[in-house]
This record gives sequence, structure tokens and C-alpha cells, in this order.
Amino acid sequence: MAVSRSFSDSDLSMRTLSTPSPALICPQNLHGFQNGRGSSTSSSSITGETVAMVHSPPPTRLTHPLIRLASKQQKEQAHIDRLPDHSMIQIFSFLPTNQLCRCARVCRRWYNLAWDPRLWRTIRLTGETINVDRALKVLTRRLCQDTPNVCLMLETVTVSGCRRLTDRGLYTIAQCCPELRRLEVSGCYNISNEAVFDVVSLCPNLEHLDVSGCSKVTCISLTREASIKLSPLHGKQISIRYLDMTDCFVLEDEGLHTIAAHCTQLTHLYLRRCVRITDEGLRYLMIYCTSIKELSVSDCRFVSDFGLREIAKLESRLRYLSIAHCGRVTDVGIRYIAKYCGKLRYLNARGCEGITDHGVEYLAKNCTKLKSLDIGKCPLVSDTGLECLALNCFNLKRLSLKSCESITGQGLQIVAANCFDLQMLNVQDCEVSVEALRFVKRHCKRCIIEHTNPAFF
Repeated sequence: MAVSRSFSDSDLSMRTLSTPSPALICPQNLHGFQNGRGSSTSSSSITGETVAMVHSPPPTRLTHPLIRLASKQQKEQAHIDRLPDHSMIQIFSFLPTNQLCRCARVCRRWYNLAWDPRLWRTIRLTGETINVDRALKVLTRRLCQDTPNVCLMLETVTVSGCRRLTDRGLYTIAQCCPELRRLEVSGCYNISNEAVFDVVSLCPNLEHLDVSGCSKVTCISLTREASIKLSPLHGKQISIRYLDMTDCFVLEDEGLHTIAAHCTQLTHLYLRRCVRITDEGLRYLMIYCTSIKELSVSDCRFVSDFGLREIAKLESRLRYLSIAHCGRVTDVGIRYIAKYCGKLRYLNARGCEGITDHGVEYLAKNCTKLKSLDIGKCPLVSDTGLECLALNCFNLKRLSLKSCESITGQGLQIVAANCFDLQMLNVQDCEVSVEALRFVKRHCKRCIIEHTNPAFF
């Protein structure tokens, strides 16, 4: 029988029950745990506070005659029970965490199958009012049952938008999940550098880290103890390859320097709206992180052509670059990228008003494998630049020209006549005729056109 308990330290006496298992953990009217694809809403909450269902395995036999009769009838109708264990586990793999816990309450067999380690490689939590720290404590304690204090099967923890997550919750993960490979704590603004240091120091296999929106995080580094212990190899012990620090407003060049020195294996780095980053920070980055394939410095207003000169040192390794709304970037910076990064596939330069047709021409002639280009809100780009783009970048699939005042229907027709694989075209707020849009539609049949011309449909 399930026993409902609120998450307070005095009530969290799980060892009083045999092999306890937490079921749904979520606040009122909000989604709770998600494990895999899908989510479900809980009806177990007290005034919006997180509630855990702690229970022992279901009994093997029922004593009341009427219950035995009903159970016999249900058993005859439950064809799912005829499936072998491996098929049941496959079905359970599609269930979110809260549903897995509910399945564990059906019968003893389902209890054992629902807690199969293969189903617990991922834990997902969402919701602003969830007491994440205590929820993580309950789950990790249950998952550590067979290997005391160590959860060897858990590889992914996603805690997005849970504002009540604190350093205590991250410390639980760091202590109990040495095999963690992916951690997403986007929007959890209460966590600090120290908690992140604990995770990256105690989880040596961590490859994917998302701390976007964590405004208190200003650096990624090993703890002092870990640094001393691993001194001969210092700077090469953090295996992070994917790092998202979008909206980490307090990140500065010095913090980026530390990140680069410790995370030398980075291949994907996103610094969107890290408004204090300058060209100097990018110089530090290029010294240590020479394997970066994707880089975003969108809305970093202090990044200029000198910063792009540093980024160009990545050469053919760079495939994705976003410099949107970097107002100090001009054709000079674009020439650096085009000259050295010939395998570039994606470039977002929206809002870089210093870019002209000359920059687009140089880019088109040197980055012929370009597939996606956003030069919206670049008023100095005209049909001349589009013509050069169309005659060199035949593999172009996505093109955004939003609010490009100098673009006309003639430039669009040249693009459509040469780039047959075009799949997305954005010409919102551009003065283009209906005939030009229809021409694009005829030649690029799979193209989705985003426009503001009410006469075209």
C-alpha cells in the first residue's frame, strides 16, 4: 500500500520500508519526472509542494474472496502479462519516470521490471515548484540500492527550468553518479560555480553540459582538490565536448580563459548573449580549443573583426558560426572567415549592418559548400551579392534576407534559378513582387517561403 509523504528531512525515512521506490514526484498541476519521451500530470500534491510516493513491492496474493475473484477476472483479461520480460522492458522504455513508478505498483513482477537498470539511464525533471534537491536525493538513493552510494547506470540528468535546484542537488549528482555523461540544468539560476566544479571533477565522463540561463555560473573548472591531485595533467581532465553557456551574463574574458584551459576537447560552444565577452576572450579560446566545430557569439556586442580573425584560426574545422547582432563586424571579419574556413556550412550574420555585397561575394567564392546563410537586417546587401551567392553556392538550403531593404525580386529569381535545393527562404519585410515569389515557388518546389506580402499565398 502506498504511503504518501512530503519531502521533509524528518519524514524521509525510506529504509523503514523494504526496497522502497519513489513514484510520481511533481507539484500540483505541473509535469513531473520524464524519462524518455512523454510526460504525465500528477494528482499527488499538497498545496503545490512536492510529494513522494514511497512504497514496498506489491503483495503476491490477495486474501479477501471478492478481491481474489476480481483479480482472477482481471488476470484472464490481462494479455500483456503473457509477454516475456524483455518485451515488457521494451514497452516500459517509452514511459516517463512518473509512469514507470506507477507501473512498479501493479504487481511484484512489474515492480522488478520497472526498476530494471536499463530503464534508468535518464532522469528528467521539469517544473518551477518542484523541490528538485530532495527529489534527486530520493531517486539516487533508490538507484544506488544494489551498489551502495554509487549509481552506475545513470548517464543523463535533465533538470530544465527547475528554479528550486540548488548546489545541494548538484552535489548529490556529483557524489552518486560517476558515470554521468550528460547534464542539462538550463534556467536553474540558483546554482553556483562551486556546484558545477564538483560535477565536472567527480564525473570524469561528462561530455555534454548545458548551464544556459544560470546567471551565477561564471566559469567551468576543476575543484582545487582535483586540480592538486591531477596536477601533471591539469587542464586535460575535463572531457566536456558540448558546452552551452547562453545567457550567462556574468561570464567575462578571464572566465572564458579558464574554461578554455580546462576544457580543451570542446567541439561545440555556445556563448549567446554573454555580453561581457570581447575579442581578447576569443583569443584565449583559440589558444587551447583548436577542435571547435560549432561556435556562437551572438549578441556579444564587443566582438569585432579582430575576434573573427581569431576564430578564423580554426580553419577547416569550423562548420557552424553565429555572429548575429555583433554590430562591430564588417566585411573585413567576413573575409577572414571566408579565407580560412572554407568548409563552413552555417553562418548567421543577422544584424551585422557593416556587411556589404563585397563581404557576401568573398564568402560565396570561398565557402562554396555553404548550406545555411542568414544575412537579415544587413541593409547594404543587394541583388549583386545575391547573384554571386547563387552562382557559387549551389547547395544552399536555407537563406534568410529578412529586412534587407536593397533586395528585389530580380535577386530572388537568380537564387531560385540556381539553388534548386532551397528549402527555406525568409523575405519578410522585403520589397519583392508576387511574381518573384511565384518564380521561386516554381523552381524550388520544396521551399517554404516566409513573407509579408498579403497577395501571395
